[in-house]
Amino acid sequence: MQINTIPTVKPITQYRPYWAKRFGTSKMLPMSREEMDDLGWDSCDIILITGDAYIDHPSFGMALVGRLLESQGFRVGIISQPDWSDAEAFKALGKPNLYFGITAGNMDSMVNRYTADRKIRSDDAYTPDAAAGKRPDRAVLVYSQRCREAFSDVPLVIGSIEASLRRIAHYDYWSDKVRRSVLVDSKADILLYGNAERALIELSHRLGKGENVADITDIRGTAFLRKKIPEGWQEVASTNLDRPGKLEAPIDPYEMKMGAGTSCETEAKKDDVALPEGTQAVQIVRKPKADRAFQVVRLPSYEDVVKDPVLYAHASRVLHLEANPGNARALVQKHGDREVWLNAPPIPLTTKEMDYVYDLPYARRPHPVYGDAKIPAWEMIRFSVNIMRGCFGGCTFCSITEHEGRIIQSRSEESILKEVEEIRDKVDGFTGVISDLGGPTANMYRMACKSPEIEKSCRKLSCVYPGICENLNTDHSALIQLYRKARNLKGIKKILVGSGLRYDLAVTSPEYVKELVQNHVGGYLKIAPEHSEENVLSKMMKPGMGAYDKFKEMFERFSKEAGKKQYLIPYFIAAHPGTTDEDMMNLALWLKKYDFRLDQVQTFTPTPMAMATAMYHSGKNPLRKVTDDSEEVPIPKAGGVRRLHKAFIRYHDPKNWPLLREVLQNMGRADLIGNGKHCLIPAWQPLDKTPPRPVQVASKKRAIAAPAAPVKGKKLEIGKPFRRSR
Repeated sequence: MQINTIPTVKPITQYRPYWAKRFGTSKMLPMSREEMDDLGWDSCDIILITGDAYIDHPSFGMALVGRLLESQGFRVGIISQPDWSDAEAFKALGKPNLYFGITAGNMDSMVNRYTADRKIRSDDAYTPDAAAGKRPDRAVLVYSQRCREAFSDVPLVIGSIEASLRRIAHYDYWSDKVRRSVLVDSKADILLYGNAERALIELSHRLGKGENVADITDIRGTAFLRKKIPEGWQEVASTNLDRPGKLEAPIDPYEMKMGAGTSCETEAKKDDVALPEGTQAVQIVRKPKADRAFQVVRLPSYEDVVKDPVLYAHASRVLHLEANPGNARALVQKHGDREVWLNAPPIPLTTKEMDYVYDLPYARRPHPVYGDAKIPAWEMIRFSVNIMRGCFGGCTFCSITEHEGRIIQSRSEESILKEVEEIRDKVDGFTGVISDLGGPTANMYRMACKSPEIEKSCRKLSCVYPGICENLNTDHSALIQLYRKARNLKGIKKILVGSGLRYDLAVTSPEYVKELVQNHVGGYLKIAPEHSEENVLSKMMKPGMGAYDKFKEMFERFSKEAGKKQYLIPYFIAAHPGTTDEDMMNLALWLKKYDFRLDQVQTFTPTPMAMATAMYHSGKNPLRKVTDDSEEVPIPKAGGVRRLHKAFIRYHDPKNWPLLREVLQNMGRADLIGNGKHCLIPAWQPLDKTPPRPVQVASKKRAIAAPAAPVKGKKLEIGKPFRRSR
């Protein structure tokens, strides 16, 4: 198979600025006609619609995109959290000259608005004063409809995480069905997926030169609708690449059963060497190597994946296998009489390009229109610095890899230190503490494959599962040096690391762990084992607990050396595909063994396009070839089961004890109910809102509980001694 090399692309810093560059840089991108007038604008070239409050900081997508387009010379306006019930709100800045850019915001609107149990949240971290209800369900669809009503002839460009993860037919947890590509339902002209700086700049300049958006079909990282496959493209059925259906015995390539009249039969030429009696010549025809740049992989149609969950899981698997910019092919999926076409993924930004994006003149504060209102997301990141993007972990429940890609894109040390100094000098309320120096994963900075050629051809879903790839460079020295330089800057008292840590990588560098633990932990460090049981971890593509134990030992040892009392805060997921009641019971026993009492528990939420979501919907394991008779994955779908799994993680909460007693008895594990050290939960139940009333007996060291509420179908024994746990 021919290996496709990553093509040479035009750097995003080398485009000729749009003519409106003469208007200069704005202090804040305008959100009203009055602000446009102050800037001397009669119109906007591009208007961005977002479901978030506008905060001019590179951690917020609309600010980053807006400033990037401004740097290219375009006049950019922002309509933030518009009233989606009225198209008039979408006319606030007038008609854009080039297009509307539409996103739901930094988060998927459904994840933002609903809990894992599909209940509406009472707050929104991306809204002033955390007010709920400021964005609609499926915001990209709704905003697109209102923009069409406002100005029907203006091109619609959709993007960011909500559109990116819905670019093909996808399972929607909130409606419990497979929905069409967001491109079809939104009626947008083009979709930009992933980190789209490169595609966005090229698209904007080409539209600025007068090209029709319908004719722009060659930009990587874009999706659009077309009627048929263009001439010159070779179509490859995904079912031929990774055939779904029953497993059949492989054909032995060395077993040649040739009979008279077969297509491979040839007549020996007269001048050929005579063949032994009873044999015949076989003609070998070698196909020319295909040009992958002009191959398109056909996924099962929307109509097919709706009817067949196995085909859905197969389509998900193929999409993830075609994700490496070095060898990925275009994808196509039929929706009715139209084709959703996905070009190959975008080429990652270079370090110089990343610096360009993050060094733009951000105001680093919310727009003044919000006054003194508190915006929780801003309060959380105002003193943090993003040093990289992307993740090669490939965790099946996470959307980072699907959106940002597996190739790590890192900023330069100089650019990062410059931003730390800007925070020190410009951001109100700064006390000398940087709250985070990280990214999607705290310690993947500058990590990459040792061989560019291997990286271009690799089709693995993870670089660190089931073990760390031997071709992966896990050197932490650049990150250690960055930490040391950052904390030695004038006016900087402390540099904390608040991003999640990939501890299986960290243990490869004891020097890094020591540096982190002794200088950059504020008493607590977040890590995410996610589970204790191997069969569940294998469905998550997470490392076993051996790596956690090794990191914990190093963490405690280096903390002790520094004379500090510091604690690990582990995160776990309840009800992940592949989890049984017994798995959750074992996790609860593990938590009790190490005296972990978690207040916050994440219940698995099936987000669009995640591999774990394909498991949830199909009951199959797409980490391997998906067939009708392939591995079945147990799925905790029922609400009661999901609540039970969450209750196991919060085994210490008395509210969960009645449910856990009943389940443990049904599982034949009544031995875990009682007052012994080996027990998970006690046999007594405290009265509502009051602690159990101790009754003195012969020994002052022992007490019995007051009568407790009965468990369903069971009568509690009263009078047995107990020891109240901490």
